[in-house]
Amino acid sequence: MREPVEWPTRDLLTHRAGTTPERTAVVDADGGGTTTYRELDAAVDEVAAALEALDTPNGRVATLVDTRPAVGRLLFGAMRRGLTLAPLNVELDAETLSTQLQALDADTLVCERDTEELATEIADRPVVSVDAPDGGGVERSLSDEAVEDGGTAEPVELDRDATQLVLFTSGTTSDPKGVRLTVGNLVASATASAFRLGVSPGDRWLVCLPTYHMGGIAPFVRCVLYGAAVVVQREFAVGATARAVDERGVTGVSLVPTMLKRLVDAGWNPAGTLRFVLLGGGPVPPSLVERCRERDIPVCPTYGMTEAASQIATARPETAFEHRDTVGQPLVCTDVKVVADGDPVGPGVRGELVVDGPTVTPGYLDEAATDAAFGPHGLQTGDLGYRDEDGRLWVVGRADDRIVTGGENVDAAAVEAVIRQCPGVEEAAVVGLPDEEWGERVTALVAGDASPESVLEYCRDELAPHEVPKRVRVTDALPRTASGTVDRAAVRAAMRN
Repeated sequence: MREPVEWPTRDLLTHRAGTTPERTAVVDADGGGTTTYRELDAAVDEVAAALEALDTPNGRVATLVDTRPAVGRLLFGAMRRGLTLAPLNVELDAETLSTQLQALDADTLVCERDTEELATEIADRPVVSVDAPDGGGVERSLSDEAVEDGGTAEPVELDRDATQLVLFTSGTTSDPKGVRLTVGNLVASATASAFRLGVSPGDRWLVCLPTYHMGGIAPFVRCVLYGAAVVVQREFAVGATARAVDERGVTGVSLVPTMLKRLVDAGWNPAGTLRFVLLGGGPVPPSLVERCRERDIPVCPTYGMTEAASQIATARPETAFEHRDTVGQPLVCTDVKVVADGDPVGPGVRGELVVDGPTVTPGYLDEAATDAAFGPHGLQTGDLGYRDEDGRLWVVGRADDRIVTGGENVDAAAVEAVIRQCPGVEEAAVVGLPDEEWGERVTALVAGDASPESVLEYCRDELAPHEVPKRVRVTDALPRTASGTVDRAAVRAAMRN
């Protein structure tokens, strides 16, 4: 008797193209073109053939390609050949990229026309482009390789434990680490997300986040599994993004809080087709959630990590509107424990959030980093939070953001939450700086219309004396990483000046 099939035997796109070949797979929000699953399958076959023609003994292909439809072709082309894809951040400096490329030990670097010169500067290995070479030092394109190999490639057997992606963390509080994500991690994440957000065959998920981060690349996997379409916009822009939602029939979009705030500030009233705004990458101000409620914007605050292939917990709009600051319950099959002094604690008790389940990475490129990150209860996130009786999560800060000043512990996130309530303040980042007298001194970088004096006065009324910042600076916007999280290293540098 034949054994039942419990797992896709070939890459995810092969299965989708064989099931619904006529459905729209990709929409180019900038150029206006659309691609069906049949057409995407043929394009991915060409990429897979090109990758097969390259020498890849280590099974890893790095990319230096910004957000564009070609990212999906590269992802599924690598999956079809059983290769690991490692998207690199095109905004990083050459030295950092060189270090990451060495850590990856990638066989090939794939660039685009705009990154040709940077790619040839950092690479000591073959470089090919997704575009026709433009004199930047790259001599061959993937199309050239595919033509020489005949243009087709036989899909390899899909292995759920194979590392499909390596993504580098944002590195806001430490050096970026290369996170390994398996095919199983990606499928489990897509499945859990579908249970929380819902799925319709006509869904269209707008991608305007960088695709070298989890929030930008996850929709490509999810839409192929769902039979939905991914709408790709090369970069976020208030007017263009608002038009893309309305004119492209977008039903879901992934944003960071700063993006959503800019849309709301501009008077955004999304079309009725929009079902969810998946909002992650940092704390969501309660005032922003309230403004979304007033405008009937279906905001879904989420807590996620690269190490968990995106979402860990997500609040549906009705939960977000009713329960201030929550990120909702964990997704299905995702286990989140609150651990204090080494043991799980009950509702209402703060501790470190520890995550386990099928979405969680098997580890980092560096084994020492892997050993340090995992404990008896799972992945130690370094995030602090608590749960209520109904399992809803509240994330209150980072364990390594704790400031010790004059022997007193200061929770940076708690101080930030107070400062955000000060009239005129839009955002706040609190960091500790070395101080000869106090050990560390509390400082705050604030965005908005408030003055440093008004912020300090507000803090003196609302905070304990040791929590009041010794210095406040006002800026136009907080520095952020490409994934939208506050860049604390940049905040510290700004406060030192």
